[in-house]
Amino acid sequence: MRERLTEMAIGIALAVLVYLHLQGADVLPFLLLAAGIGVISHIGRGQPLPFSRSSLVSAARSKGDAAPVSFDDIGGQEVAKRELLEALQFLKDESAAARLGIRPLRGLLLVGPPGTGKTMMARAAAGYTGSAFVSASGSEFVEMYAGVGAQRIRRLFRRARESARSQKKRSAVIFIDEIEVIGGARGRSSSHLEYDQTLNELLIQLDGIDSQRDGIRILLIAATNRPDLLDPALLRPGRFDRTVRVDLPDKAGRLHILRLHTRTRPLAGDVDLESLAEQTLGFSGAHLESVVNEAAIHTLRDGRDAITAADFHEAIEKVMMGERLDRRLRAQERRRIAYHEVGHALLGERLRPGSVQSVTIAPRGQALGYIRQSPGDEGYLQTHDELLDQICVCLAGAVAEETFLGSRSTNSAQDFDKAVELAERIVASGLSSLGVINPKTLSPSVQHRAVRSILKAQEERARRTVENERRSVEAAALRLLQEEALTGKAFREIIGAPDPGLDAAATG
Repeated sequence: MRERLTEMAIGIALAVLVYLHLQGADVLPFLLLAAGIGVISHIGRGQPLPFSRSSLVSAARSKGDAAPVSFDDIGGQEVAKRELLEALQFLKDESAAARLGIRPLRGLLLVGPPGTGKTMMARAAAGYTGSAFVSASGSEFVEMYAGVGAQRIRRLFRRARESARSQKKRSAVIFIDEIEVIGGARGRSSSHLEYDQTLNELLIQLDGIDSQRDGIRILLIAATNRPDLLDPALLRPGRFDRTVRVDLPDKAGRLHILRLHTRTRPLAGDVDLESLAEQTLGFSGAHLESVVNEAAIHTLRDGRDAITAADFHEAIEKVMMGERLDRRLRAQERRRIAYHEVGHALLGERLRPGSVQSVTIAPRGQALGYIRQSPGDEGYLQTHDELLDQICVCLAGAVAEETFLGSRSTNSAQDFDKAVELAERIVASGLSSLGVINPKTLSPSVQHRAVRSILKAQEERARRTVENERRSVEAAALRLLQEEALTGKAFREIIGAPDPGLDAAATG
């Protein structure tokens, strides 16, 4: 009714302006006044201007909302998918849920690092339940005008119901990414209560979902990588009923993702996806998709028809370290970097045989050179010896510089930071000579002495190995200066180590 009255008023106003114009009156001030009133009205109702960024973003999201995605298209998240499917079953089979007296879930919170597939899981949830799907980002609800965010929350839920009705569906899934933007703990801002009003409106809409207005049931799925910032009222049962962890995939999950992304691409016979999955420890689904894409780009650039193992290895290094840089280093700098990287590689290979995948002095990203190592067997725990080995590898680059060139350089700064972090982890875990301690009550001086003792012992350990293998280090550094990069197999041949055929983490 309000819309019809508004249309009638606009029509009358236009008729009056046309009449005045025909009578010779200047109607420009009236047009400017009408435009100003229209802008203020849009803002007051929480609507974006027709050509504003918010309007364009909303339009783009609306067009993309219908993109079909199934759970079969999501790899590496079997536990998260299983938990999500169980929750969605209540929405899909309402009769069985009602028979057992089960209250349908109102909200699901997906928690995990960026790029792990949270948005895809929300889209798959809509497809699995036969629901309409609408999405938004938390940043879309934040404006400088009070009340705008709350109005946009109401419009989002209204749009979900309208979308379900237009598609003749009984339910709708709303996905809000970056929920921490509007769902943060209330009272954080003292300047105005815009954030609090937006969150309050979201809580109200969640509480009203089970009324199933217009016969449309709505499930809210939100995603965040900072659950610690969310308001407790949002996380209580009856609002976000379940929190689903969407973590980085393990080796089996990475293999599944790689198979999904390479199923329609021509692969050469030397491509071993299982080996690639082993090399990409810590990669998210988005990282793996980027690896496959970069490998295909590298293949196209070389004018070949099939993606080879070398293309994938180049893509992994590009995703991990960045693009190759055209930096012209001085001869003495290249020599120093060569000894530095060979020091890392030597200790890495001696402490974990077969682990070195490549050694290079070609600058990438922020690194002037780096080695790439196989992460080895995946685990969730690290022993005292494993941590000490990592520290020793970190310090070996600086030790090699000092041994062969007489001094160290700033090239070791990041290595030292990582070594100190690992030593502090040893102390905090009760694995140092201090025994079991409370890190919060440990004095800085005692902690410093414990950390320094660990670092000094591993530095001496690295120095002994480098001194004992001077000839191997010099031979590898000379070869590296000539060829700029060495494969793990070539490096092992130089230092006389067996090659178990393993293949990826980077140490600069």
